[in-house]
Amino acid sequence: MNIVSQQNNRAAGAAASQREAEGRSHALSSVRNIGIVAHIDAGKTTTTERILFYTGRVYKIGEVHDGTATMDWMIQEQERGITITSAATTCFWQNHQINIIDTPGHVDFTVEVERSLRVLDGAVGVFCAVGGVQPQSETVWRQANRYNVPRLAFVNKMDRIGANFEKVIKEMRSKLSVSAVAIQLPIGASDTFEGVVDLIKMRGISFSETDYGSKIDYIDIPSELAAHAEKARAELVETVAEVDEELLEAYMESTDVSEDKLLAALRRATISNQLVPVLCGSSLKNKGVQPLLDAVVAFLPSPLDVPPMHGVSPKSEQVLHREASDFEPLTGLVFKMVTDKFVGKLAFLRIYSGQLKKGQNIYNPRLKKRERIGRLLRLHANQREDVDVLYAGEIGGMVGQKFFTTGDTVCAENDPILLENIEFPEPVISMAIEPKTTADKEALVASLKDLADEDPTFHTSINDETGQTIIHGMGELHLEIIRDRILREYKVQANAGKPMVAYRESVSKKGSAGYVFERQIGNDNHFAGITLEISPMASGAGNTLEFDVPASVIPSEYRKAIEEAIHDALLTGVLGNFAIIDVAVRVIGGETHVTDTSEMAFRSAAVMALRAAVTAAAPILLEPVMKLEIETPEENLGDVLGDLNSRRGSVRNISAENDLQVVQADVPLAEVFGYSTSLRSLTKGRASYTMEPQAFEPVPASMTDSILNR
Repeated sequence: MNIVSQQNNRAAGAAASQREAEGRSHALSSVRNIGIVAHIDAGKTTTTERILFYTGRVYKIGEVHDGTATMDWMIQEQERGITITSAATTCFWQNHQINIIDTPGHVDFTVEVERSLRVLDGAVGVFCAVGGVQPQSETVWRQANRYNVPRLAFVNKMDRIGANFEKVIKEMRSKLSVSAVAIQLPIGASDTFEGVVDLIKMRGISFSETDYGSKIDYIDIPSELAAHAEKARAELVETVAEVDEELLEAYMESTDVSEDKLLAALRRATISNQLVPVLCGSSLKNKGVQPLLDAVVAFLPSPLDVPPMHGVSPKSEQVLHREASDFEPLTGLVFKMVTDKFVGKLAFLRIYSGQLKKGQNIYNPRLKKRERIGRLLRLHANQREDVDVLYAGEIGGMVGQKFFTTGDTVCAENDPILLENIEFPEPVISMAIEPKTTADKEALVASLKDLADEDPTFHTSINDETGQTIIHGMGELHLEIIRDRILREYKVQANAGKPMVAYRESVSKKGSAGYVFERQIGNDNHFAGITLEISPMASGAGNTLEFDVPASVIPSEYRKAIEEAIHDALLTGVLGNFAIIDVAVRVIGGETHVTDTSEMAFRSAAVMALRAAVTAAAPILLEPVMKLEIETPEENLGDVLGDLNSRRGSVRNISAENDLQVVQADVPLAEVFGYSTSLRSLTKGRASYTMEPQAFEPVPASMTDSILNR
């Protein structure tokens, strides 16, 4: 597509986006699709509960610690006081429709954050005023960077002892490499925290103690903060002016820029990801949440403010663009599947353009299949409200689909588009599971299929040697939740083994080998020869395949069969049937026969040649290594370090934070099963830790034989 036609299409799309369907309750410019993301225990769900209360979506505040939070509706979430699955809801504030997804903070459920950020236009990052930027804070921030999602930051728990607003902003700048700019200052801290100073309007805000903070009072800035507030506002204006030309021009004329110009410039800078406005408060104490809602409306983008969604035509591979408009062709993305005992398969989806109507036929370009949708829903945690239409920019649910799964595109058959799929991390831990009785066998298979459909990081497989069913996940807690759901939701009694590490294989040097397949099967002769070269790549680089032979040596009609065979062979490995990762495979030679060459012969030759090439390239076993961050009292530091040493841990950094020592270390996953119990024992319950996958690294040669049972 040439530049002129692109510009014409964009202009037409912009004009179309100004028109909106009559049945829409809120203009597209008044829609906000946001996520609440953070490290575990930073207060995401508590903040979301206050948002629902102040917007009138619920009439009683639910508390995480009481197990009554609206968004933590699963029994496992209520028991553990953590968010496990992302929950969607819709609320309204200042005549704006805000679609919210509350996401988990635990690393085992990072997939929920990944797929939520894929369909959101903006996000609110919640940070603990005491803990600051914690490991999972960095992880979710990187995920948001990947999808270029504009963000606000909310420094929560300002009422806690040790709360430090300025420190958190400094950590955001240093650890997250973002230009974080305060648009509020706290009035007091810890037990003296009373409210906030609004640096844009230059006034104080206090929150009543008697009605859950519903009543807001605007007050003069306390005299002891006046000078600090003036300086902070000047820094705010200067910082925004550095990235916004319009504000810079106004600033050059007068340093006292107007509130409207500052708001408009800050909105532009936030949407373009040049700045991150930072607010503060205490969600648990009902302080600071209404100004956060105001900031969501003021600074985060509507669907009209983000670039058009692009995909490819499944027919011609041409790049297509879809403007956010009710009158563009239907385009949506399924980002989550849920099995509901009342409605069956429920698909969460984001509509990017067009309208999806109840009873409408929709098309799945991946499978090239059409089907009719029975029901459309607006979501509120585990409650649903039937609607007739989902409009452009909305997030909702559909019921009745048979063929759709996570990552699938929803579109019209006469104008199809295929959106980029969502990539998910590979599982790092596994365990065997089996039904307690023969009667439970079929029910177990069905429950595992449902759970795998819901969760792309949960896989199942059958061990060819033992016939056992193996379940694979992201961590011990992940598999523990799966087992619990099988028992409680599906009423299936099952026995589970101990968790096992998901090892991988790779090669340590370049190697090559060839294989000639020549065999008579029935009355037909089959012949093919192929030579492969394999070499190691950097950790995390993935696998590549390249044909370095002319079509006269290996005709193009056989290449797809060779690719598929090599892909399958890489999944099984040569040392212990573990998948081979981070290798580059080159096809460097081949042989054919005038009449006897076949796809089947090339498939067989490719598999055998790959196994021989891997063997010649000094294959190695890889194990997942986890990144640990441990917070421990100083008197227990020696014991913690000694324990890490015994677990083959590598300490990267030790730093002091408040009255604690923070240890950052890399430890093999095989050595940290049950680590929480050991750490509690070593420190009398005073230490805590977080853990997330880091990389795959070679297993020490001394341990390889025992792992492979040699």
